[in-house]
Amino acid sequence: MAVPGNTNSQDACIQRTSITIISSDRELPTDLIPLDVGPDMTLNDIKAFVEAEIGVPPSAQIFLRDGKAVTDTSMTLADFNIQEGGIIPMAIQANPPRRRAAQGATTGQPSTQVDRGVNDSEALRTRILQDPGVMADFRIRDPELVAAAQDGQRFRDLLEERFRQNERMQREKEEQIALLEADPFNVDAQQKIEEMIRQERVSENLQKAMDEFPEAFGKVTMLYIDVVVNGHPIKAFVDSGAQTTIMSPSAAERCGILRLVDKRFGGIAKGVGTAQILGRVHSAEIQIGQYDLASSFTVMEGKDVDLLLGLDMLKRHQMCIDLKKNCLRIENDEIPFLPESELPKMMEEVLENEPKVAGPGGSTVGAKTGTVMPGASTSSTQGRSGQASASTPGPSDRSGSTATAIPSSVVQPHSGSSAFGEPQPITAETIAQVTELGFTREEAIAALQQTGGNVELAIGLLL
Repeated sequence: MAVPGNTNSQDACIQRTSITIISSDRELPTDLIPLDVGPDMTLNDIKAFVEAEIGVPPSAQIFLRDGKAVTDTSMTLADFNIQEGGIIPMAIQANPPRRRAAQGATTGQPSTQVDRGVNDSEALRTRILQDPGVMADFRIRDPELVAAAQDGQRFRDLLEERFRQNERMQREKEEQIALLEADPFNVDAQQKIEEMIRQERVSENLQKAMDEFPEAFGKVTMLYIDVVVNGHPIKAFVDSGAQTTIMSPSAAERCGILRLVDKRFGGIAKGVGTAQILGRVHSAEIQIGQYDLASSFTVMEGKDVDLLLGLDMLKRHQMCIDLKKNCLRIENDEIPFLPESELPKMMEEVLENEPKVAGPGGSTVGAKTGTVMPGASTSSTQGRSGQASASTPGPSDRSGSTATAIPSSVVQPHSGSSAFGEPQPITAETIAQVTELGFTREEAIAALQQTGGNVELAIGLLL
């Protein structure tokens, strides 16, 4: 922005200076503001130009020098020792936390928390019970409140408890903000303010997702089809992420092919936990739709499914997963995927036993599937699925054995392993990987301990 003035005398004195915003408690269109100014301009003059550029009032603009706030804004750029191409650091502070607190009341979207203005709990309870749309909305956002709506007294007690909890949290937040604002340029205070802002952004992001596309938190129906193996009907899980077709020992026994297992192909599958590979059935008949096909099966313990159709079968017979028609296509035959009501019950156990994190309104969110479940949060339990790959001995006529790669698949850890597979050491490096995302060291250590040292799962739990 050029500064108007006497072009005959001041053009030679005009210099390019930039204002850089090093910290701000509000969203700005830019954090670097280039200005064409003269050395005799005061900091108050500069504030006026900054206000014109980004809309921040002068009272919220704080110039910094050697890390300290400049109180004398009548200083000129020459006094400030700013040369051509110089940069002036600035902080923006306009007490946004109080403004943020008011934002929740202005949003047009339904909130997961009941607004304090609802002073008639009975009217709200009646509306929830009589309006299916309102009930469906609250069932997603606050399932505990919907469950309490059947009992008037319990509903009122829960509502009052929510009010008191919200007031207590708001009061604690304001007290903490007041302490931080007492010395806003303290490094530790700035870090705490930044963390508070980050946590608010995370909560806003979660709320936005639940408001705009709550289906993202619903249960995704897995892809199962009915097949027949060696004359025995079985439900097969279609998984293009697994390299080979895998069968559980119990399913192999029911289908009468357990006796055909070649134990020379046995071994250990390692990944998130371990699983015992009993061996391989080299050839067995499987009927999919109208086609009778030959298939090989890797028999593995610790499976959550009886039969998993892997990429080897899908590619060999040029099968196509058609999500639009919700079917598996083989040539001209379409095999429909099973509805949720016909899925094996073991998949419900997987959803029940996966790690969970606290969600809005007392609900819990699956750390792996993202499924929202009603009720109070439950303790994290063993997740039963994970990607695994194994290296197993292959057949050989000599005394030695060769290594054959067993394709990756979803396996269940042994009961002897941790809830997230084999425990991994918690080192300074793994802690740093978590804290780099904005979490505290204590939060990182606690999450890593819960997940057996698994960095990715620890980050998922914290998020």
